[in-house]
Amino acid sequence: MPDKPGSQGKEQPRRRQARGERRIAQLLEAAASVFCTSGYTATSTNAIAREAGVSPGTLYQFFPNKEAIAIELGDRLMHEMRETYGVALAPVDPTTPLAEAVGAAVDRFIAFNTEHPVFFALMKGPDTPGRIAEEHDALHLTLVTRIEELLASFLPDTPPADVTRTAHVCLGIYKAGLELVLTHEGAEREAYVRELKDVLVRYLQPLADARLGTGGGTRTATPGASA
Repeated sequence: MPDKPGSQGKEQPRRRQARGERRIAQLLEAAASVFCTSGYTATSTNAIAREAGVSPGTLYQFFPNKEAIAIELGDRLMHEMRETYGVALAPVDPTTPLAEAVGAAVDRFIAFNTEHPVFFALMKGPDTPGRIAEEHDALHLTLVTRIEELLASFLPDTPPADVTRTAHVCLGIYKAGLELVLTHEGAEREAYVRELKDVLVRYLQPLADARLGTGGGTRTATPGASA
């Protein structure tokens, strides 16, 4: 059946748009690699273009500078991270063992960060572009709120200020442990993940036990973690 008048003309912009999206994805993937290797400050647009296998002129067709690339990459990672914590920090059944709930949340976050190491590279540097830093601060506050909601399952009747403080400490422990996790590979990385879970459970278990009146001093290690 012959194409309707104008249908080929409509297809051409779609193809150009699809090619443009593929090129943007290629450039962002290259930028992620270079940012991880060299850091944001030392990275140049020429280095990103070289990693992507394109000319600097091609890069400038899509991004005016390095900051614009970092912001676009950060926006996409922020969106994916929000989807991750929505699942990782969903409310749990109060009967779920603490070690199981902590382990599931940590596993999902570790999976995201190991799949996208550039997220940590961009967020931890003092030279992070302003917009990314602002969005990260907003993400941090949202994460604290979601951790508070998760902790409420295990710390019933705990004053809100105490829950907030505990949530901040948990997030701080995770971020410190994440840096160690990302600097190791294979079995050693898995060992650090177990240690991170163990630290969080050992911190939270006495608090939960004290609130439930089951012997506040008891420390229960994460299954499989070192004592």
